[in-house]
Amino acid sequence: MSKATYILSGFFFALVFLTAPISGSAQSYMTESGHVEFDSSVPLHSFTGVSDYLVGKIALNDSIVDFYVDVNTLETGIGKRDNDMLKTLEAEKYPFAEFYGKIVSDLNSITDKPQEVTVEGEFTIHGVSKQTTITGTLQKVPKGIHVEASWTLNMKDYNIEPPGILFYRVSEKIDVSISATLTPN
Repeated sequence: MSKATYILSGFFFALVFLTAPISGSAQSYMTESGHVEFDSSVPLHSFTGVSDYLVGKIALNDSIVDFYVDVNTLETGIGKRDNDMLKTLEAEKYPFAEFYGKIVSDLNSITDKPQEVTVEGEFTIHGVSKQTTITGTLQKVPKGIHVEASWTLNMKDYNIEPPGILFYRVSEKIDVSISATLTPN
């Protein structure tokens, strides 16, 4: 179950925004069921891949953000496309996409309204790591904190050859987004 296009996700990104300490609250939050999706296209057709197995941790005391997803959990709704994606991502050799970084936004507290945050770090997929800056939102919710982020990933930056048939190729640029509620740990 998977899609190489997670390439995009990720993580990473996941990943992203967890920022600023919550006064009087736990300093570390985790999830094992975050949502990641990517949007891709070929001429005259677009498709989305998803996974609800985004794993992430945010440690507010040192501003560390770490999110990853097993690309084998990405699904697009078509088995052959999923298999092609995994082959393109070389999922057996590189099974994870990960974002590891630090919150760089200056937040004094996390409130019940979404606040924009910025995270800088490395996004790794297909065995290639690149410095990445991701902007998203962070919000205090009854169970912990909720994070949402999106960014565009270029497959060529990660040595991923966009698959295709004849003259039709999957777009190099993939839109990735994550959404997760993290609970104190």
